[in-house]
Amino acid sequence: MRNKFELLAPGGDIESIKAAIIAGADAIYCGLDNFNARNRATNLTFDNLNGIVRLAHEYDCKIFLTLNIIILESEIPALVRLINKLVNTKIDGVIVQDLGLFYILKKHFPTLDVHASTQINTHNEGQIAFLSKLTASRVNLSRELNIHEIKHLASVGRDYNMLMEVFVHGSYCIGFSGLCYISSVKNGNSGNRGRCSQPCRDQYKTTDAGKDYPLNMKDNSAFSDMEALADAGVYSLKVEGRIKKSHYVYTVVDQWNQQIQRYCDNQALLTDKSALYTVFNRDFSNSYLQGDINKGMFIDNPRDNSIQHFTEIYSCKTDDSVQQVRQKLYDDKTVIIETVAEKIQNLNIDKLPLNLYFSGDAGQPLNVLVTAGGAEYSLETEGVLAAASEKGRSIDEELLTSSFKSISDNDHHLTTIDISKLADNVFIAFKELNVLRDRISFWLNGSKPLIEPVDTPRLPRIDVVDEKPQLTVLISNKKDIETCQASGAQVYFQLPDSLHTEVKKMVALFTEHQNLVPWFPAILIGDHFEAAKTLLETVKPKRIVTNNTGVAHLAIELGIEWIAGPYLNLSNSFSLECLKQEYGCTGAFISNELNKKQIKPIIRPSGFELHHSIYHPIMILMSRQCLFHQTVGCKVKAFDSKCLKGCKKTASIINMRESSFIIDKQKGDHNAMYSQFNFMNTDIINDMPAKFSHYFVDLRDIKTDTQVFVDKAALLALFTRAINGDDTAITELSDAVTQTSNAQYRKGL
Repeated sequence: MRNKFELLAPGGDIESIKAAIIAGADAIYCGLDNFNARNRATNLTFDNLNGIVRLAHEYDCKIFLTLNIIILESEIPALVRLINKLVNTKIDGVIVQDLGLFYILKKHFPTLDVHASTQINTHNEGQIAFLSKLTASRVNLSRELNIHEIKHLASVGRDYNMLMEVFVHGSYCIGFSGLCYISSVKNGNSGNRGRCSQPCRDQYKTTDAGKDYPLNMKDNSAFSDMEALADAGVYSLKVEGRIKKSHYVYTVVDQWNQQIQRYCDNQALLTDKSALYTVFNRDFSNSYLQGDINKGMFIDNPRDNSIQHFTEIYSCKTDDSVQQVRQKLYDDKTVIIETVAEKIQNLNIDKLPLNLYFSGDAGQPLNVLVTAGGAEYSLETEGVLAAASEKGRSIDEELLTSSFKSISDNDHHLTTIDISKLADNVFIAFKELNVLRDRISFWLNGSKPLIEPVDTPRLPRIDVVDEKPQLTVLISNKKDIETCQASGAQVYFQLPDSLHTEVKKMVALFTEHQNLVPWFPAILIGDHFEAAKTLLETVKPKRIVTNNTGVAHLAIELGIEWIAGPYLNLSNSFSLECLKQEYGCTGAFISNELNKKQIKPIIRPSGFELHHSIYHPIMILMSRQCLFHQTVGCKVKAFDSKCLKGCKKTASIINMRESSFIIDKQKGDHNAMYSQFNFMNTDIINDMPAKFSHYFVDLRDIKTDTQVFVDKAALLALFTRAINGDDTAITELSDAVTQTSNAQYRKGL
């Protein structure tokens, strides 16, 4: 029964990977120096990857490599070179976020098993259908889902032959993965590039609710939910922690390994969590899994909670008793560290010595015995050896070294060439030696041919026609419809996250205003996704904009034009080509995290609309949690569907450098946090003329510190003139809209 589950462990460095192996992990996810979402981890080099894979496989443990960031255009050649090497390793799968990389893997590297990263934030059945077209074999579900939502998606996954993977232990993020830009905006370190600096863990000025760390959440632990996870059909139980040390990884994996085994053996499950509390933790919560999103999920301390936990357990009242707890924790951790060091000290990941023993005499085939590690392979030439005086240069050690040195690969090092049993002064044709070399390489590669390298795929450069750019505008208030449509701009209307409760009103709205384009949010869970289906089937709009690939799947099925929204984080030409070729997409927004240099080389597919936002409030995170519990306070203890539908609040928090962030909760939407100033970037109009077919402005009523001194009609008129080449309008815009930022366009990723 154990094979029904996978315990998936983090591996941030070699010691942690070894610790996970000996603790009983069934699989480990780890990254190389580049292209992975934990740049702060030590990570592996390609030179030691194969040794890690070999070691893991000796213990029936799989290795999944993380390539889970969005990819820049300039990085595609290096990435393809890396994948050309990876396909000839024995890694068990790659974890991917970027749609362009999904596309490249499907088209050019079909032998690699592909997993969808948590950064894609999969939370509805349409997204699973969407990912299946890109050959994803498994998906890591959103951490915010409850067990009932997970069970439904696991059932859907079986229809698409996709496995479900769920985080069961480690850090909780305050924001939905892939939709958190706080580190990007604050420090230029994007979470979508593996560089999150965790400003959510920072200290802020004490809030009205008396909290100094208002965004800091406890850690996730589903240790007591093993039965529920099994019942839900979850296959992979994933532990977070690639920046954690080896003693942490060993402890957590060991405890979970025991828990899974006890479940499979029908034994009583473990209830004692003291081992988990001994290593780093911020206290634990399983509230997302339980569907109880409450204020108790926060902790006003981002550091290790171990001492605090045990002082409470032992009811310590004096400094001496606290010091005793501190000393015991130190001693216990020391024992774990020493235990792990002892257990992994003989686990070797060095290249295997490769030895060649040649033998034979004139008139006989040339024989070679190959030894690599504990394996042996014997083979011989089809032709026979001849006397060297008759044919040419005799075979010697120098000649054989030159002929066979290339069989040293990423997993083997040619150590010995032994000719002690080979007759003197014998010769054989070079082509016979080449055949031997190729046969040995074939055997070393698991008796399968090496996959030939693929050249960097090239997309056709399309001559951009001289077209007049169009202005598009997003609103969320019905009162703005007439004004915005009168401007000549194409008008998008934002649908609420709680679409299920508002679907009748939205159907009526779009039926009345048939030129209004529905704008679908990034998060649509459960009934709200079903409501999206109802709306599309009922209204049948000509086109939509969606930030959710599940809704894109619905649009494709119904034959509706769709535009990929800005929160799909598109950053390279191959992601655009993927959307067009695989999904019939009409157009897409380029990520606003990119700068001029990063945008310029992106190729726009033929007949494809390219959109870019030049004015919007900068959303820096979206959360399923309530952001008011820790800031201004809230009398409601838990966030539920009533809160989602009815609550409307605004607050702010100020960091220790006097920068403020706006917390905004609109009726029907999740809690969101915005940067202090709106993004405005008119530079791009002149920087890249004819690059974009559509420029976008967001006129929703999100209150930030940006000041606007004209009404919406006048503002749209200025933007219309600006995108049509009127530099005077750009100057007027800088007077009409003040306190804005285009730092992301200047910094980029």
